[in-house]
Amino acid sequence: MSAIFWGWIMTVFALSHAAWLLMLPTINIQGGALLVLFLLALTESNDIAQYLWGKSCGRRKVVPKVSPGKTLEGLLGGVITTMIASLIIGPLLTPLNTLQALLAGLLIGISGFCGDVVMSAIKRDIGVKDSGKLLLGHGGLLDRIDSLIFTAPVFFYFIRYCCY
Repeated sequence: MSAIFWGWIMTVFALSHAAWLLMLPTINIQGGALLVLFLLALTESNDIAQYLWGKSCGRRKVVPKVSPGKTLEGLLGGVITTMIASLIIGPLLTPLNTLQALLAGLLIGISGFCGDVVMSAIKRDIGVKDSGKLLLGHGGLLDRIDSLIFTAPVFFYFIRYCCY
């Protein structure tokens, strides 16, 4: 029971940071919404890129006891892909300059991987194998947001102290 309670607290605390992006002072009313869109787009892009890179090139397991499908190649490919995506869409949706956009992509890529691994460990501890079949071979709803549990707070504090 305590593992479930801890999981709920962690999820609510972490995901509230995505909502707090809406409260940052911006030039226009859409600014906060664009920050949330940027965060969601990069977090999901990172998840998908890590999955695709891992499936196509993955050889070296990173955390086999917790998440046997996670590979070093998937991690690196996903982070690099996320940095490139951030470089492309960052200046369009956020107040980030080129260097800041690259750093945001790096932080979202790494923290997304960490969120995935931590939530996999929690699911293992409470005996949940898979949380659904939302996307073929890519998990359910919880699998879609587990990375966001880490990326939301990391991105919120990065953007807050970097740009505001």
